[in-house]
Amino acid sequence: MASNDTGDDQRRQMNNNVEEIVWAVLHGEEDVKVRAAKEIRHMTRTSARSRAKLAAGGVIVPLVKMLSSSNMEAKEAALLALLNLAVKNEKNKIAIGKTGAIELFVDLLESKNAHLKEHAAAAILTLSASSVNKPIIGSSGATQLLVELLTIGTHQGKMDAVMALYNLSTYPDNLTVILAAEPVPALIALLKECRKSSRVAEKISALLESLSALEEGRTCILKEEGGILTLVEVIEDGSLQSREHAVGALLTMCESNKYNYREAILKEGVIPGLFELIIQGTPKAQKKARALLQALREAPSLNETDSASIALENIVYDHVDDMEKGTEAAKKLFTEMVQASMEQSMSHHLNQDALVCIPSEFTRTNNLAKVPPM
Repeated sequence: MASNDTGDDQRRQMNNNVEEIVWAVLHGEEDVKVRAAKEIRHMTRTSARSRAKLAAGGVIVPLVKMLSSSNMEAKEAALLALLNLAVKNEKNKIAIGKTGAIELFVDLLESKNAHLKEHAAAAILTLSASSVNKPIIGSSGATQLLVELLTIGTHQGKMDAVMALYNLSTYPDNLTVILAAEPVPALIALLKECRKSSRVAEKISALLESLSALEEGRTCILKEEGGILTLVEVIEDGSLQSREHAVGALLTMCESNKYNYREAILKEGVIPGLFELIIQGTPKAQKKARALLQALREAPSLNETDSASIALENIVYDHVDDMEKGTEAAKKLFTEMVQASMEQSMSHHLNQDALVCIPSEFTRTNNLAKVPPM
């Protein structure tokens, strides 16, 4: 019984606190509203119940109004309170989006105050997880500012911008808007720098795969220095999801125009990574890797030396059925073939002093001699 009484007391205390905070943020003087907003931020940091109760109590609209205050402390307190209210609460995300807060967040993205700018990016990231908000954010002007943040932001600001752009890209109509902001150079630069198996690499790879569905996106990746090479490196060293998206992007490019992309992809040493992906990738990645190998093999522009570089792939195709049936001997042989090719590919990468690596076809041909006889 004592335990129940304690629980009832805590609920009554929370209800009283909520009522007091709601009153303060609705009717208090500015300094009182600031303190109330800070309390809201504190209460909602880890409590799903507080998020629900405070939103139901009516704090969202007055907090949004505080974003227009000339008082920087009031802006920041309200912004952070709204951010925490939206975390892991779809209803609150939608409610905040409907108040016109997104336009105000966009204004804060242009702020000269670095803290406000990055808090605004975090708020847009949180709201962008809601399918209801994606089109609103896409048409708000936020994408251009998020792309700028990819270059000028702090590490956290860049990560939040990547995640927000990825969320927005899952709404198809936003892809053209994102492309108009010219994000590919900054995305490739970040992908070069980050750990290929990291979560941010997964989102960048997914975003590039989505952008590759449009001709302008494919062209930007091809023209960006090291663009294709970086995707090849993700195929070699990324997480399972990153590798799936990277091979998907290259496959889309290759299938879209056999003259523009196939030779460029071959020259960046993609074959060893595709071999490995057929064994170790997700089912989708394996399917895409096989399709890309097939598309590369059918490239009409290969010269005699290039054809030799595909010979190893042809051997693989003869044994893919055995591997899919689980033949251990075939898997072992395939693994040895992959290892030999990966070592050769690594040697080429290490010997390059430029971002773009173009492996020697002579060395590729010599590499065939290392393959165990069938």
